[in-house]
Amino acid sequence: MAPIIFQRISIAEELQRLYNRYSGAKYFGFYNFGMPVIVLRDPELLNTIGVKNFDQFCDRRGVADEDLDPLMGGNLFSLHGDRWRDMRSVLSPAFTTSKMRTMFTLMCDCTVNFADYIAMESKGGKVYEVKDIFRRYTTDILATCCYGFSVDSMRNPNNDFYRFGERSLNFLSGLSIKFLMGKNFATLFKLLGVRFFSDEAHKYFLRIVTETVRMREEKGIHRPDMIQLMMETRDKDDGGLSIEEMTNQAFVFFFGGVQTTTNFLCFAAHEIAVNPEVKAKLRAEIEELGRKTNGNPSYEDIRDMRYMDAVLHESLRLYSLGFMDRICVKEFQLPPATPDSKPVTIKPGRVVWFLPYSLQRDSAHFPDPTKFKPERFLNGEVSQSTYVPFGVGPRSCIGKRFALMESKVLMFHLLRRCDLEPSADTTVPMKLNRKSFVLAAENGFWLNFRTR
Repeated sequence: MAPIIFQRISIAEELQRLYNRYSGAKYFGFYNFGMPVIVLRDPELLNTIGVKNFDQFCDRRGVADEDLDPLMGGNLFSLHGDRWRDMRSVLSPAFTTSKMRTMFTLMCDCTVNFADYIAMESKGGKVYEVKDIFRRYTTDILATCCYGFSVDSMRNPNNDFYRFGERSLNFLSGLSIKFLMGKNFATLFKLLGVRFFSDEAHKYFLRIVTETVRMREEKGIHRPDMIQLMMETRDKDDGGLSIEEMTNQAFVFFFGGVQTTTNFLCFAAHEIAVNPEVKAKLRAEIEELGRKTNGNPSYEDIRDMRYMDAVLHESLRLYSLGFMDRICVKEFQLPPATPDSKPVTIKPGRVVWFLPYSLQRDSAHFPDPTKFKPERFLNGEVSQSTYVPFGVGPRSCIGKRFALMESKVLMFHLLRRCDLEPSADTTVPMKLNRKSFVLAAENGFWLNFRTR
């Protein structure tokens, strides 16, 4: 792990180096600091552990103590066992087709407002660091679809909701190292009182949820969002979720939804801008749908955009998380890693990793793996066993449909209004930032926007 800690290489690229080093094995072992980890390379074995034998690998390794840091330690991502199952069953209905269709209207209003602003500002051409503007967009989407209120972070750039989010989710200000260290030295973190998010941030998000719930209960307001769904659990016999629990769950969607979707949109926009043929095909699909719907497509119209879907999935293939983990909770025997080796028994408490970034750039699964080629997802090339950007099995990302819809809506309205072009500061080919725990561009995502 030294190359990562001393920021000589990004975590995704270092793990890919190790992945490629053991190309003949189904899995290999390495030490994450002092913690032994088994890294899965074989897609069939990944499916065995992540899906078929999920009950034996149902937990993730936490990074924070729930009592010390409730925002990070008490949310769906960090919960274990039955507590995770219960919370997942409470939150899953928020992402059914009917709920997505209802939230789609809120999402479109926010997106059109954002695209109008960018188009107005870009009449003579304007260079943006797109991570900044897309983070404002995803913040606004989460505010309206999760917390139930509207903000406009482009026209009001210093609003409290955006300001707290930006300060809390800055992975270049030490948060990345905290994540790496927290997964390995949880006891030390607890003894030292190290927290991922400040008490001020915790109180701010707690206050938002408290005031939102109180206002809705007093005035009988009903909105199709995450807060409403969690409020409905309070009518159950067991009392449902407390305000504290609702805050923790709402925060994980903010934490996961803003950072990961922002990065995804940045990489997608970059690839669209630097690949003219892809941009032309995508624009043709957008213009055709725009003519058919007078610029006001339905949920089903956006969902069924095949080439848009392929472009976004190809972006996810190239730029996924470096690793995802599972903890063994019941003893499990792995088959031999190589023909001349023996089976390996995993004991409870041991950790296994799989590497989406590396797996999806493996030439054994994806010919010409570094080429941006959306057609892979149109001609049946891609196997679901080797494409895992949202994880695998019951513990895969709960918000994946939301993230994809949010991204499609943005690209439809933004590319219909504006052209995206490389600027003088655009890095080609892409270089990953060595200081960030999550994937990011080394020198930022700079693109030129020009109103059409």
